[in-house]
Amino acid sequence: MKNFLTKVNDYTFEIPADYKKGMNVPARIYGSENIIKTMDSAVFEQITNVATLPGIINYALCMPDGHSGYGFPIGGVAAILPETGVISPGGIGFDINCGVRLIATNLTEEEVKPKIRELVDSIFRHVPSGVGSGGIVSLSHKTFDEAMVEGVHWAVKNGFGQDSDIEMCEEQGKIKNADPSKVSSKARERGAEQIGSLGSGNHYLEIQYIKKGHIFDHQIASVFGIKEGSICIMIHSGSRGFGHQIATDYLKEFSSLQKKFNFSFPDRELASAPFLSEEGQNYFKAMNCAINIAFLNRQLIKHRVTEILFDLFGKKGDLKVNTVYDVCHNTAKLENFTINGKNKTLLIHRKGATRCLPPGREELPLKYRNTGQPVIIGGSMESFSYLMCGTESASETFFSTVHGSGRVLSRHQAKSKFNGKSLACDMEKKGIYIKTASYSALSEEAGGAYKNVDEVVASAEKAGLGKIVAKFTPIGNIKA
Repeated sequence: MKNFLTKVNDYTFEIPADYKKGMNVPARIYGSENIIKTMDSAVFEQITNVATLPGIINYALCMPDGHSGYGFPIGGVAAILPETGVISPGGIGFDINCGVRLIATNLTEEEVKPKIRELVDSIFRHVPSGVGSGGIVSLSHKTFDEAMVEGVHWAVKNGFGQDSDIEMCEEQGKIKNADPSKVSSKARERGAEQIGSLGSGNHYLEIQYIKKGHIFDHQIASVFGIKEGSICIMIHSGSRGFGHQIATDYLKEFSSLQKKFNFSFPDRELASAPFLSEEGQNYFKAMNCAINIAFLNRQLIKHRVTEILFDLFGKKGDLKVNTVYDVCHNTAKLENFTINGKNKTLLIHRKGATRCLPPGREELPLKYRNTGQPVIIGGSMESFSYLMCGTESASETFFSTVHGSGRVLSRHQAKSKFNGKSLACDMEKKGIYIKTASYSALSEEAGGAYKNVDEVVASAEKAGLGKIVAKFTPIGNIKA
C-alpha cells in the first residue's frame, strides 16, 4: 500500500491535506486494497491536485473505477462552493455528458438470441457509429439552437419518443441555464450533423439479458421494470464532437486567463475560471448546451432501436420497450445538499462518476422515490454490466459513485496487446456477437484493458456508494 495513504476503513483511503502544498482539503479514494494497489500513480497525483481548487469543500474524491485523465482523474468528484469557487473543464471532460441509457423490454433471451445477428446488423446499419459518423437527424441552425435548450423534450415534441422518456432521464433530459449564444460556430458545425450517433472510443450499444440468479433485490428490480431472462439494452454515448469542441474552446480561453484570475495550479490541465465570473458563466451555459445535446443523442438512438425491435419482434403485439433511466457522467451541476445543518447549493464536478441519489429526493421520478436512483454501470464489452440504486450512505461523496469498470491499460497499450479481429472471433465463441466500425478501435476496448467490474462494483457497494440490484450478461454489441 502507498505510504502516503491512511486507511479510513477497508474500502476508503485518505491522503492528508498537508501531503502537497496548496491542498485545501484531503483526498479520498474508494476501493478494495487490491484496487488501490493497482491504480496508476497519476490518479494519486491528479486527485491531490484537484484538492487545490479554490472553493472545494470536504474532500477531493476518487471512485473505485478511477484512472488517469485530463486534469481530474476519471472517477474524480469535487464539490465546489459557487460563491468562492471555480468551474474547471478538466473536471468535466471533453465528452460532456457522456452517459448511459438503460432500456428494458419484455423480450426474452430465448426470443432474441436466434435473431441476434439480424438485430445487431440492423442496429449497426441504422445507428451511425465510428469516428466522424453522421447522425439520425440533420438540424438547421435555428432548430439546433432549440435542441441545445430543450434536449429530450425537443425529441418528444418532434415525434422521436414519448413522455415517459423525459421522466426517466436525469434532469428530465433538459438541464437549465443552457445558452446557445455561448457556443462557437466551430462547435455548431461539428455537432449539428452528429445528433443520434454512437461516436467512437468507448461508446457502445449493447444487447444484454439477466441470467437466473442475477437479480439481487427483486423488489427494487420490479420497480425498475426488469426481471430474470429479459432483454435489456444499454446505450453509451455523449455529446460527440459538439461537447469536445466546447471543452477545447473554453480550455484554450481559460489557459490564457490564469494570471488574470491569479491562479497557479500544479497542473495546467486544471485551468479554471471563477464560477461567477463572466468567463465561468459563459462556459457553464455552453456546457449545459452539450449536456442537453447528449441527452437528445441517446434519445434519438433509443427511438431508432425501438423501431428496429418492433420491426423484428413487434408481430407478437404486446412488445414493450421502456427507458429505465438515463444517467450522466461528465458534468458540473448545481445541486442542493445539507452541510452542517444548512441547505447549500454546490457545484458538483463529476468526471467519469455517476450521480446516485437516495430514496426521498424530489429530483427523482415519483416511481423511484422509494427505491433511490437507478445507477447504470457498464463493464467492458466482454464482461457483465450492473444496475445499482442510490443510498443515503453515499452522502460523503455528494451522492456520487462509479460509472464503469475503469481502464488499467491505455488505449495505446491495449492496441499493442490485442488484435481486434481475434477479439471479435473470441467474443462470438463466448456468445457475444459484435459489429464494429473499426477493428483497430475494437482492440482498444478489450476486456483485458479494464479492471474487473465485479470487484469495482462490489467495492462501491461496500464503501456505501450504492446498492447492487442486478447484473447483465452481453449477447450482442455495436462498438463505435
